[in-house]
Amino acid sequence: MGIEAYQQQNAVSDDPYLLILKLYEGLLKYLSFVKSAMENGDVEEKFTYINKSVAIFDELRNVLDFDGGDVSYYLDGLYLYQIEILFSSGIDDNVNSINQVMKVVQGLIDAWKDETGL
Repeated sequence: MGIEAYQQQNAVSDDPYLLILKLYEGLLKYLSFVKSAMENGDVEEKFTYINKSVAIFDELRNVLDFDGGDVSYYLDGLYLYQIEILFSSGIDDNVNSINQVMKVVQGLIDAWKDETGL
């Protein structure tokens, strides 16, 4: 329990640019768990990690600054589309769709690193 409290405090005090990167990286991790659950036929685990992935996309949407320009509107639409793909792939057990979302997230990571210098 002490480690969790430390990690939560550490996350609160981190650089906001690094926090976004951590969210993207967390998405990749959870999406890999979704794929594994699909391959193993574990429906409960699949939807657990789909829901965790959706929660991260929702958090990313919550921190968008729509006063900052068109990029926020683009990202909002992109995040919403990825959420739709996740839900439909969960129903259909479509691993290819999960791979597509992972590819988008990897592209977001690469772009974020280039933009922020992380």
